Amino acid sequence: MLFFSKKKIPLKDLIPDHFIDIHSHLLPGIDDGSKTFEETLDLVQQLKQLGFSQFITTPHIIQHVWENTREQIEAKHLETVQYLKSHACEVPLKVATEYFMDDHFNQLVQANNLLTLKDNYVLVEMSYINAPIQLYSILFDLQVAGYIPVLAHPERYLFYHNSIQEYHKLKKAGCRFQLNLLSVTGYYGKQVALIAEELLQLGLYDFAGSDVHHAKHVASFEDKVQLKDLNPLKEIIKNNEFFAF
Repeated sequence: MLFFSKKKIPLKDLIPDHFIDIHSHLLPGIDDGSKTFEETLDLVQQLKQLGFSQFITTPHIIQHVWENTREQIEAKHLETVQYLKSHACEVPLKVATEYFMDDHFNQLVQANNLLTLKDNYVLVEMSYINAPIQLYSILFDLQVAGYIPVLAHPERYLFYHNSIQEYHKLKKAGCRFQLNLLSVTGYYGKQVALIAEELLQLGLYDFAGSDVHHAKHVASFEDKVQLKDLNPLKEIIKNNEFFAF
């Protein structure tokens, strides 16, 4: 009984010093994340106070929505680093991309033109409505091309919630799983929190990310973690050390 009656703690208390974040939207004016350089500066400063020390920021590439190119993203990254430096905020800020798995993504894979988290690790996502019809073909082709897919926030794909076996199938297909940290506070809803807890208990997650888009996300690190067992979460947070640069 004592185990289940433990007092819940704020998410921020689980963020270690020198945390390496592998999923965020901090480049200004390029997707649905930060809108201005000033907002980016504010977000980075707030995250540093929580213990974040290195950032791999991951703007979207989604055909017909956020049609960013590698060149545009890299140019915005350089501008952002220079802006932060000019405002006495020098932080390790690397750029990758959160790729939406569709036909356009297939073309980028074939062109070997992907911005990776590290080495051959690629952050990917899919629609919140349904999985791509050719999902497993896309994952196969990605790995044939030499990449390792890291699936962003699998707990948020509601169409998988009634079948945990689908998550196991994705893992067998070569996916690494990245948890959105705010999922364990109930930020995205109770059902997402419950699935996140189940996937944690099953040991299916590999890494964690903030997926910070705006100040409300940062403020929500004050919310309490809705987990009975914190150890699996602590383990995947520590796994992020793999991405140190």
